[in-house]
Amino acid sequence: MESLPTTVKPERRGRSKTLQTSNPSMLMAFFSCLAWLYVAGRLWQDAENRKLLANLLQKNAAQRPMILSVEDKLQVLGCKDLERRIVEVEMDLTLAKSQGYLKNQLRQSGSSSGPGHKLLAVIGVYTGFGSRLKRNVFRGSWMPKGDALKKLEERGVVIRFVIGRSANRGDSLDRNIDKENHSTKDFLILEGHEEADEEFPKKAKFFFSTAVQNWDAEFYVKVDDNIDLDLEGLIGLLERRRGQDGTYIGCMKSGDVIADEGKQWYEPEWWKFGDEKSYFRHASGSLIILSKNLAQYVNINSASLKTYAHDDISVGSWMIGLQATHIDDSRLCCSSSRQEKVCSVA
Repeated sequence: MESLPTTVKPERRGRSKTLQTSNPSMLMAFFSCLAWLYVAGRLWQDAENRKLLANLLQKNAAQRPMILSVEDKLQVLGCKDLERRIVEVEMDLTLAKSQGYLKNQLRQSGSSSGPGHKLLAVIGVYTGFGSRLKRNVFRGSWMPKGDALKKLEERGVVIRFVIGRSANRGDSLDRNIDKENHSTKDFLILEGHEEADEEFPKKAKFFFSTAVQNWDAEFYVKVDDNIDLDLEGLIGLLERRRGQDGTYIGCMKSGDVIADEGKQWYEPEWWKFGDEKSYFRHASGSLIILSKNLAQYVNINSASLKTYAHDDISVGSWMIGLQATHIDDSRLCCSSSRQEKVCSVA
């Protein structure tokens, strides 16, 4: 019976030893978990940092300057220098044009006037392919022909029939004009202009540009082929205005803008003229006179000048934005009566 306590006592000591050894194990496991969580957190943070750095490097790579060789740098510098020189040349060319130094400026296309002799006027009479009869009537009335035309040029006045080219270049229409011009030598052929109804408003740009490049004159005059002209009266009018730069002369008028398609004088861009639908003051298309510097302006800026449905409106729109002097001369208002008029309806 005394053996029982001795048996139980070792069993208690063993359980106590087990409890004592389990505490450090739990602590080690706890600290291991903490260490694992710490390492995992650092690894996750490092992964995020690496991802952020990769994105930054990718963005910077797109903005990183290219490494150029010496040859590449020389080529870039050469292109920049060439571009700068081109801009300078274009500016010099524009300045030269504005001052009257134009290609073929002194070439007098059939004129006996010598170089350096400034003409009083270049008169362009609009004509068409089917207007040969009208041209013959003009040549027998107010417009000189042959030797008389040359003598008029010696006085400083050049007159030419103005016409463009056919839509079918080189066809019978063009050949007939070339043949007639070979005989009469009184045409100014606008090579860049197509002689067609829909292109008519652009004809003024081509006429003034071509005329100012071919003749050096005080004035450039556009005349319709449906009027008779008092040539001496016009010459006298222009003589009295010699030296007046920036002059835009004609029978100044205004009028309603026709917004109804199908009506005569319809203006497709009527809405640009405001609610009142009234044109600004402009010279009647029958006879338009520009001084040399205004004609030069048309020549230099012809590519960007806007044209409307009618040539007189187009020219007026170019002048309204310039420091041009609008001169309204009632003698240039063509009517059926020639009393005190420079022109009359033919």
